[in-house]
Amino acid sequence: MATLLYRLGRTAFRHRFRFLAGWLVLLFLTGGGLAAFGSHLDSEATIPGSQSQRGIDLLERSLPEATGVTAQLVFAAPPGSTVDDPAHRARIQSAVRDAAAAPQVAEATDPFESGSVSADRRTALAKVLYPIKRDVLEDSSVTALEDIAAAARSDGLRAEVGGSVYSTAGMHVGIGEVIGLVVAVIVLVGTLGSLLAAGLTLATALAGLAIGLLGLLLVSNLATVSDTAPSLALMVGLAVGIDYALFIGSRHRAQLADGMAAEESAARAVATAGGAVVFAGLTVVIALAGLSVVGIPFLTVMGLAAALTVLMAVAAAITLLPALLGLAGERLRPRPGSRAARTRRDGAGLRWARLVTRRPLLTVPVVLLALGAMAVPALKLDLAMPDNGTADPASTQRKAYDLISGAFGPGSNGRLLVLVRTRDADGDPMRAAARVASGLDLPGVVSIGDPEPGTDGRTAVVQLVPAEGPRTPATHRLVRDVRARTPALGAAAGAEVLVTGSTPAAIDVSDRLRGSLPPFTAVVVGLSLLLLLLVFRSILVPVKAAAGFLLSAGAAFGAVVAVFQWGWLAELFGVATTGPVFSFMPIVVIAVLFGLAMDYQVFLVSRVREEHVRTGRPHEAVLTGSRHTTRVITAAALIMFAVFAGFATTDDLTLKPIALGLAAGILADAFLVRMTLVPAVLALTGRGAWWLPRWLDRLLPDLDIEGAGLEQPGSPDAEGAEHVTEPAT
Repeated sequence: MATLLYRLGRTAFRHRFRFLAGWLVLLFLTGGGLAAFGSHLDSEATIPGSQSQRGIDLLERSLPEATGVTAQLVFAAPPGSTVDDPAHRARIQSAVRDAAAAPQVAEATDPFESGSVSADRRTALAKVLYPIKRDVLEDSSVTALEDIAAAARSDGLRAEVGGSVYSTAGMHVGIGEVIGLVVAVIVLVGTLGSLLAAGLTLATALAGLAIGLLGLLLVSNLATVSDTAPSLALMVGLAVGIDYALFIGSRHRAQLADGMAAEESAARAVATAGGAVVFAGLTVVIALAGLSVVGIPFLTVMGLAAALTVLMAVAAAITLLPALLGLAGERLRPRPGSRAARTRRDGAGLRWARLVTRRPLLTVPVVLLALGAMAVPALKLDLAMPDNGTADPASTQRKAYDLISGAFGPGSNGRLLVLVRTRDADGDPMRAAARVASGLDLPGVVSIGDPEPGTDGRTAVVQLVPAEGPRTPATHRLVRDVRARTPALGAAAGAEVLVTGSTPAAIDVSDRLRGSLPPFTAVVVGLSLLLLLLVFRSILVPVKAAAGFLLSAGAAFGAVVAVFQWGWLAELFGVATTGPVFSFMPIVVIAVLFGLAMDYQVFLVSRVREEHVRTGRPHEAVLTGSRHTTRVITAAALIMFAVFAGFATTDDLTLKPIALGLAAGILADAFLVRMTLVPAVLALTGRGAWWLPRWLDRLLPDLDIEGAGLEQPGSPDAEGAEHVTEPAT
C-alpha cells in the first residue's frame, strides 16, 4: 500500500501540471453540467413498508388532495370581539378569496362554511391546498400567502400562516458556517506556520468538496436526492477535506524541515500520512454508507451523499495536494530557526504523552469518569420529528401553530387519518368507514370527523383529532391503540384499514430508527473493526478504538440533550424551543462520528505503530508517535469543531442537533479519547497491544501503511535517494 501511494505521490509531484489540469477539467465538467441541467432536490421522505407509507401511497391514488402541500391561514379577532363581527368576517372571507387566487393554489376553504371556527368564536382557520409536492412549491407562492396575512393584520385582525409549506429548510450557508471556515484557516496557518502551506491545504479541501457537491447536485436529476443531503455532505466534506490535506501537508513540512528533498518528501508524505488518510476515509465511507441498513431512502441518500464528498476529499489529498506541493517546491521548506522548524518536534505533545502514560492506572479511570459524566444527560434523550411547534417563536408558522393549539386544542396540529378501503370492488366505502369510526371512540380522541370519500369508489378517509400534540407520548400511545383496534374493525367492515398522516409517519420513522440502531451499529462497527485489524494487525487496538468511540458518542448525545432538551446555552446556539430532538440525530451522529473518530485513531496509532515496527520499544513508540501527531490532531480537531459549530447555528432543525452533537463528540474524542485514553492504554498494555494470533497473522495481508517497505533495498525511493539534501544553512 505504501509503495503504491509513494509512486502516486511522486508521479503527481513530477507531473503536477497534468494532475492540476485533470482536476480543473473535472471541476469544469461538473460545474458546466450543473449550469446546463440544474438540480432537482426532493423534500419528500418515505418509509417503505410502514403502515403510514402504505396509507400515503393509497391516498395519492384515491384522494390526492390529502397528500399535497397544505397551508393554514389562521385569523384571530381582537380582544372584545369575535370573527363573526361583520367587518372581521368580511375581511377574513376576502383574504380567503385572495388565497384561492394565489399562485399554485388549488383551493382555499372558507372557515365559516367548513365549520373551522373555535368554540369561543374568536379564531377562524382556513385551509389552503396545493396539488403538488413541497419540492416544486415556489418560495414566491408562500410569500404571497404571507402578504395576504399581513394585509389582514393591517385591518386589525391577527393573521398568521402555518402548515406543511414550512416543512423543510434545505441547504443554506450562513454567517456561522463562514465564521467556522475562517477559524479553520486561522488554525491552519498557526499549525503549518505558512500562509502558502495553509492556502494549498484549503485549496485542496475546497476543490474536492466543490466537485463532490456539484456531482451530487447533478445526480439529483437522475436519482432522488433529499434536500437535506447536500447540507450534511457540505458539513462533513469540508471538515474531513481540510483535515486530510492537513495530515499530509504537515508531514511534508516536517520532512522538509529535516532536510529531505521536496519530491521525496511529498512522495513519502503521501505514502505514510496518505495511507492513514486512505484508511481513515474508508472508515468514514463505511459508516456513512451503513446508513442504508436502516431502510429509509431519505437517510440512505444523506449517507451516500456525504460518503461521495469524503471520497473526493481523499482523492484530492493524495493526488491534487502532491501536485500543488510540486508547484510550490522549495518555498514550503521552513527556514532554519523559524517557528515552523522549531515546532516540528512538538514538545508540548511529548510532555502531554509523558504525563498521561506516567501513571496509566490513574489516567484511564479519570478519563472514563469524565466521559461518563458528560454522557449522563444522554440517558434522558427524547426523540421526535420536528414540526412547526419546534420553530422559532417569532416565526409566523410557530405563531400559527400556537394559535391553533390554543383555539382548537393541541391535537388539531397532529390529526390522524384513518384510511378505509373496501376489499370488494362493489363494497360501500362510506358505510365501512362509518362502521370503523364508530369503534374508535378511545380515551385521548377529542373528535372523529365524518367519512370523506375517495375518487376510486373504494376508499374513504376519517379524521381523528387527538387530545394532545403530535410529539407527545400520549399521542404516540393513541396511534398504537388505534392501530391495535383497526384490524378487527376492518375485518368486521370488510375493509383494509390504515392509520396514516404526518403524525403516524413520524412515529413510524422513530420506531424504524429505534429498531435499526443495533444492526446498524453492529454492521458499521464490525466492518470498521475488520478494516482496523488489517491496518494495525492487532486485536486490542481495534477493540479499544470502538470502545473509545462509544464513550465519545455518549458525550455527543449528552451535549445535545443538555442544549436542546434542557436549554443549557440554548440562546448561544440559537435554539428557540426546547423539547424532543430530531429522530434521525442519533443514527447520523453515530455514522459520522464513528468515521471521524477513526481518522484520529488511524493517524495517531499508525504513527505509533510505525515507531514500534522500527524500534520494537512499545513505550518509546507511544511517546514518539504522540510527539509527532499531537499538534496535528489538535489542529484537526479544532478545525472540525469550528466547522461543525458553525453549522450548529443554522436554522435547519434537521441539521442543527447533528452539527452540535458532532462538535461536542469531536472534542471529546480527540482530546479525551485519542490523545489521552489511547496513549495511556497503549502504555499500560505494552507489547500486548500489538498481539495477534500467528494463524491470523498468516491470513491477513500486509497493507504496510507505516511505509516500512520503503526502507528495504530495492524500494521505489531508491530512485530518489540522490535528491535528499542536507538541511539548509
